[in-house]
Amino acid sequence: MASTAVEACQWTVTALARYAPATISVLLEVAGRLRCVAATGAWQVFSTVPPGTGVVGRVYASGEGATVADVSGDPDRPPVRPDVTAEVCVPVLDPAGHPIGVLDLQWSEPVELGPWRETAEVVAARLGARIMALGGPPEESRSEKLLRHAAALTAATTERDLRTVAIRAAREVSTLGAAVLVLADGTGPRLSDPADSPGELESRIRAALTGAGGPALGRMISQAHRHGAGYTLGRAGHPPTEEYRPVADAGARTLVAVPVGPPDGGGVLLVADERLLQPDPTTVNLLELLADQAWTCLDRLRTLARLCEQANSDPLTGLRHTGPFGQRIARATPDRTALLAIDVDGFKTVNDTYGHQAGDRLLVGLARALEAALRQGDELYRIGGDEFVAVIEVNRPEEAVRIAERLTEAARGVGRTISVGVALPRSGELPEQTLQRADQALYAAKRQGRDAVHLSAA
Repeated sequence: MASTAVEACQWTVTALARYAPATISVLLEVAGRLRCVAATGAWQVFSTVPPGTGVVGRVYASGEGATVADVSGDPDRPPVRPDVTAEVCVPVLDPAGHPIGVLDLQWSEPVELGPWRETAEVVAARLGARIMALGGPPEESRSEKLLRHAAALTAATTERDLRTVAIRAAREVSTLGAAVLVLADGTGPRLSDPADSPGELESRIRAALTGAGGPALGRMISQAHRHGAGYTLGRAGHPPTEEYRPVADAGARTLVAVPVGPPDGGGVLLVADERLLQPDPTTVNLLELLADQAWTCLDRLRTLARLCEQANSDPLTGLRHTGPFGQRIARATPDRTALLAIDVDGFKTVNDTYGHQAGDRLLVGLARALEAALRQGDELYRIGGDEFVAVIEVNRPEEAVRIAERLTEAARGVGRTISVGVALPRSGELPEQTLQRADQALYAAKRQGRDAVHLSAA
């Protein structure tokens, strides 16, 4: 009589309840969790149970039934009824023998469990066959998928992870085959990384958009933000608008384009398929909600990143300061990581003569010059008023000295001189001791007449 898998489970529970004075439930696997789809005999049941939890989780995971004469010895058992004493749980299998759920019976009075185990196995086998004949266990609705992905978006800790979740969610919620996210950044519109191994259509679309270039991507974003979300009508013989021609040329016959974020800094979500379809308005609405949630989470991550950068950076020069410097030197490699302690010669005179604004301009200009003189991967920190430290990786002390000399040349290029002390960490030496030796070498350079480099003794 059942026309759906859920109805089949409900009929099963109802029929068993006529003969078994037990708490009865059927749980089916939906989206990685065991979901209770039918139950009777309890004041409350658990809607979802993680696979592996309690008897039901273990039976599902193993595919083997269980008879428990005394449930008090199982600390993981979900407490459905406080008076339950015994339990029989059997897997619901598909015709190939794979678990798709469990049938669980729990008693609060003495009962002969053996016959009920046999009965439960027969009923579960028939139920599994009927569920598969009706199309298998129930799937998540698109709204449920959207909520699950919204939670994943909120939990994402990096922009890359968030974009990955958003693209995967767009595919699942729309049931279309390809999704591409285009976002503007400081250098213009660009494609986000694919969520996972993209399908053939998605790869072709990405290649076509990459070839079209930034201006074409910008026109897509502008179109979406100017007129709102749009979708194709699933009819052949109509040419695409010029903005979306690269997507159509890549083989897309169905396209939903949804604006993401604000017009001046957001982007567009493109969801496509090779099939000629007409997405229903509900699909488009769900994708709009997804785009809004994705942008809210992305904006939050960017705000947190800016706050973190401000907390870790010197507001005047933009260089990192003492907190990140302490973390960096704690990772110093003995005989490979060199510390270059840098001090501006005569800086107090500049402040006293021309004022602090002139001193600030000097520090900013000098910071840019020193950064430019360092190699890629070298790091420069401001740890005091006119005190800087560079952390560099070298193969031998002489290499560190040469880089320090490049810094002195860079300072001369902006009309100032600096003194530099160089020290390499010793085996077993604390980072603070290495920095102290670099400072001592710096003072030695000052004593030499300034505008000089001094290497601390090994």
